[in-house]
Amino acid sequence: MNPFWSPVVGQLAPYVPGEQPKVEDLIKLNTNENPYPPSPRVAQAIAQVLGSDGQALRLYPDPACTTVREAAARVYGLSADQVFVGNGSDEVLAFVFQGLLNHSQPLVFPDITYSFYPSYCRLYGIRYELLPLTDAYEIDLPSVPAHASAVIFPNPNAPTGKAVRREWIERFLKERPNTVVVVDEAYVDFGADSCVPLVPTYPNLLVTQSLSKSRALAGMRVGLAFGQPSLIEALVRIKDSFNSYPIDRLASAAAVAALEDTDWLARNSQQIIEDRDWLTGALQYYGFQVLPSLANFVFARHRNFDAAKLAAGLRERKILVRHFDKPGISDWLRITVGTRAQCEALADAVEALTKT
Repeated sequence: MNPFWSPVVGQLAPYVPGEQPKVEDLIKLNTNENPYPPSPRVAQAIAQVLGSDGQALRLYPDPACTTVREAAARVYGLSADQVFVGNGSDEVLAFVFQGLLNHSQPLVFPDITYSFYPSYCRLYGIRYELLPLTDAYEIDLPSVPAHASAVIFPNPNAPTGKAVRREWIERFLKERPNTVVVVDEAYVDFGADSCVPLVPTYPNLLVTQSLSKSRALAGMRVGLAFGQPSLIEALVRIKDSFNSYPIDRLASAAAVAALEDTDWLARNSQQIIEDRDWLTGALQYYGFQVLPSLANFVFARHRNFDAAKLAAGLRERKILVRHFDKPGISDWLRITVGTRAQCEALADAVEALTKT
């Protein structure tokens, strides 16, 4: 270990993001990016900010992200002081862990979930306990131990794609009013019920979302959080102690345009849902077990073929999927729903691999 490192650095096991290789004609189904470009309004909004000479870029952006917060508030029926904006949902979640989930009693999250959660806990010195998924790979909220100070989970969960019904989450909020509940809704627009409508009623609820997935803005890095003002204030305090300007002028313009084009969102999400159903059927036809997904990916395993070897075989055919070499899921593949043509190419490659 480098002698100049602080003690915490040597204890970290950083999150490993999906590959972003620069390979021509690659079918990239490993990082859950939207396969379609964002709303046309996004490019128009960016061009308007740039103008003919880019003069606006010499000025700092609005530190309060006012236009984005107001746009999100209009779309979701909240007030602007119930909305927080950060540099991607990863930054938003980092602030959430530091500001709302770091208590004397442990934080609880599923044992199979977003692999960034343990990284945040190690970084901030947060004690945590794992909640085992059921045999059906579902989150069982009633099993959260009574001593938990907080609970966080993606809904739909990653990498399984399974979701907890909103009424079950509301029941938990009512029964556990002193427990902070964070619902990570990065994939909610692909079929699950959002908990944002519950925000005005429950002071212990925070909901995070991303514009990377359903609004196709992964390259702009904009994340949101929704909660009552007292929770939002905690995130603002941390943000202003870390970086007063979380997103730039172009990202702000893009976010407002994407949020306001709700018709585009509905069409895009429906297309991905239809392609997800097609991909699920194709994989099942070739002998895969596929968990019912409400995300823009599917989680699948084959009864006769090793997942790592399948991922390697697909890679040789210039198709990337995600394989997690971790306990409980090492025999599964997470496959992003691409365009119909990409899904068909994957199905053809799977057919070739499973017939050898």
